[in-house]
Amino acid sequence: MIKFAYTILYVSDVKRTAEFYSKTFGFEVRFIAPGDEYAELNTGTTTLSFAALPLANSNLKNGFQESSLNTKPFGIELGFTTVDVAALVEKAIAAGGTLLEEPREKPWGQMVAYVRDLDGFLIEICTPMD
Repeated sequence: MIKFAYTILYVSDVKRTAEFYSKTFGFEVRFIAPGDEYAELNTGTTTLSFAALPLANSNLKNGFQESSLNTKPFGIELGFTTVDVAALVEKAIAAGGTLLEEPREKPWGQMVAYVRDLDGFLIEICTPMD
């Protein structure tokens, strides 16, 4: 059996990023490695993880494209659901996130907003779909 276990974001400051996601979305910090090179958050069935840029570079001999608020977001997003999209967007901004798109209703009735985290990763905040 295969299980989608975790997503790892390569970030400039692991501890600061873990605190942003913990403070904003209420995820429990499960683990921060000595030296703050890696962290895991308990989000339910899938773990959200962060690796320091130097650690990520040591794993990939040809490097990678670093996420930055100075460039467009990657063509991927982290999606989090809530019944009060506007309130969670404000919480994300207060914690240091950057608003990209205000909450708006999609044709199928879902409220959706987009923010970027401290390193520029794209986050969708939306209402759950029944």
